[in-house]
Amino acid sequence: MKWVQKYFPSLLFILLISCGEDNTLEQEIAKIPIDLKIERFDREFAQAGPDQIPVLKSKYPYLFPKQFPDSVWVAKLTDTIQQELLSEVDKAFGDFREQESELTSLFQHIKYYFPKYKVPKGITLTSEVQYENRVVLSDSLLLLGLDNYLGQDHHFYRSISRYIAQGLDKKFLVSDVAGAFAKTINHYPRNRTFLSRMVYYGKELYLKDILIPNATDAQKINYLDTEMEWATTNEEQIWRYFVERELLYSTESALDRRFLDPAPFSKFQLELDSESPGRLGRYMGWQIIRAFAQRNPGVALVELLDMPADEIFKKSNYKPKK
Repeated sequence: MKWVQKYFPSLLFILLISCGEDNTLEQEIAKIPIDLKIERFDREFAQAGPDQIPVLKSKYPYLFPKQFPDSVWVAKLTDTIQQELLSEVDKAFGDFREQESELTSLFQHIKYYFPKYKVPKGITLTSEVQYENRVVLSDSLLLLGLDNYLGQDHHFYRSISRYIAQGLDKKFLVSDVAGAFAKTINHYPRNRTFLSRMVYYGKELYLKDILIPNATDAQKINYLDTEMEWATTNEEQIWRYFVERELLYSTESALDRRFLDPAPFSKFQLELDSESPGRLGRYMGWQIIRAFAQRNPGVALVELLDMPADEIFKKSNYKPKK
């Protein structure tokens, strides 16, 4: 009790100072001017008539492959499935202002940490539920397939595996865009160890900590809240499993399928497998990066991204939560 009376005021003061610094930084970032344009191709196409197809082709040439004649697009205007897709997207997103605000904040954060980055033009569209390419980011364009974000229980997703469908929700859209950006600056390691690949994904998730600070951890890693809780609760047991079986420096490719690749659950080959979420190796890499950043505050973000996994791991002094 005496310890609490002696030290609590100092700890509270430090916490308040830290929160104040974070708020000041966020206020500074929020003032960064960016020219983010979001064009609603999905709505323009839904409202178009056959005579407007040439106009749309001229405005969005990259969305109209040359091998398809205009008759294909004219037929699509009256296709019942296409019309339902557009209607369901409109119900889910409305005027898209909420998402546009979140994307603006994301790109303001990107500009703060990477000043030379050029903000792309955003285009919303429907992609006939091509969920593997729901976000496409190039140097100048950001394509958003909104029909991939209608909610995991939407009838469009009935034939899709549950572990995939649960990520098809608009609450994950900005996280997916942040992930697409992360892949442009976070290079896959040449080192083939499990640790290197864990840290690679950990860097991507830590970038989301920095770029979308208002998102929940579950949104950043595309977990359900229950999956996030499971990972957090079992962090020590997961780490013990990796260490005791000497997996960190293993180059066995099967570890990707077991702990890094999208899957309904992680494969410990134990009874708890069915309870666990997939991609727990990514979660553990994330915790290593967080530990490193906490213990090495002087290391700039761009430096961290270039550092090899071994060095990050050693300097992180990572210890799982108990």
